[in-house]
Amino acid sequence: MDAQRFRAFRPKLKAYLKQFDDCFDRKDTRAHLPVYVNGQLSDLERKSVEPMALKGGVKPRTLQEFLSRHEWDEDRMRDRVQQIVAREYASPHSIGIIDETSFVKKGDKTPGVQRQHCGAVGKQENCIVTVHLGYAAEPFHCLLDGELFLPESWSQDRERCRDAGIPDDMVYRPKTDIALELYDRAVSQGVRMEWLTFDEWYGVKPQFLRALDQRQQKFVGEVHKHFVAWIDVPRVTRRRHGRRRVPRLVAGGSQAQHAEDLLRHPQLRDQPWQRWRIKDGDHGPHIWEVKHTLIRVKDEAGLPTEQPYHLLIARNVLHPEEVKYFVSNAPAATRVPTLLLVAFSRWRIERCFEDQKGEVGLDHYEGRRYPGLKRHLIVTAVSYLFLAKVLEDLRGEKPGADDLPGAQDCGGGSAFAVA
Repeated sequence: MDAQRFRAFRPKLKAYLKQFDDCFDRKDTRAHLPVYVNGQLSDLERKSVEPMALKGGVKPRTLQEFLSRHEWDEDRMRDRVQQIVAREYASPHSIGIIDETSFVKKGDKTPGVQRQHCGAVGKQENCIVTVHLGYAAEPFHCLLDGELFLPESWSQDRERCRDAGIPDDMVYRPKTDIALELYDRAVSQGVRMEWLTFDEWYGVKPQFLRALDQRQQKFVGEVHKHFVAWIDVPRVTRRRHGRRRVPRLVAGGSQAQHAEDLLRHPQLRDQPWQRWRIKDGDHGPHIWEVKHTLIRVKDEAGLPTEQPYHLLIARNVLHPEEVKYFVSNAPAATRVPTLLLVAFSRWRIERCFEDQKGEVGLDHYEGRRYPGLKRHLIVTAVSYLFLAKVLEDLRGEKPGADDLPGAQDCGGGSAFAVA
């Protein structure tokens, strides 16, 4: 947004930020929020504390202490963001998106920093990783929440954690557990996601899929080619184990197979590939050819689930070596284009990361304390939500079903078969 256009929206920004007044007990502390947000929305090249403070006419140390030491309720601010989204952008075509992002960092003082896989550069690098929950209801999208992934090396060094302001009850957790916490928090604030989607790192964790089943949350998630399932449901019997009779697979029955091997099953082998235009990109339409069937996956006892899952195998028409595998717990009658549109919606959260890093400085945090990092993630969500609202005003549109799937069918711009 250029400076002239931004000035035109200043009254709207002032009214928007008033919704967060009750997050602050002190007026002087509250006054720092517009300084930080205005700095993130400005044309500064680097949106770290010092240049934003200087642009806002305050001392850099004051703005640093606002983030890391002043008393205010950042959890209430995060909840308020989610409440605004739940109230203003509820949609029967909404999609929640779980993903993570990383920020390259120097040194060893930034909370959670260590040498680990860094998606930002595509290799092992000294960085921090944060897990996020995004929300999309076409044409609107935003980030609802985010949390630091604390590596085991940090979790085991409590003195190092205390030096960085990391609470004693914050310990190492798998990213799937963090993702479920973000999801539960958003739902508790009234956010309803018709669908949830995620990449294969989350999809290959059976306990994560079971947790979503228990929450009755429909999902379409990417899985690895070695994801194990059955097309032919094996027989299950009950055998005595001590005083109990426990279910067991009948010997000689069908064996679970990797998703890539299921392509040789007659049900998929003899099924023609069907081409679908998923969406239009900058360089033309994205076309994938797809095969689909119902499967049973292994439960925690190694038995086939009673509920059938969908299996989608998608191959990029222009690059046939690129093959993706998706599973979904949607009702068996759900149509393939609906599943495909959810499956290929992860670009929305990738766009959020790109915009937040490029426009509002998501990865520009330079502090050494966890409270400051947590607050930075939350205030960045506040700033980005305002940008999303401004963009909606500029479009003159309301969020609708333009090209997002509904519960049983597709929206107006849905995927469709092509010759």
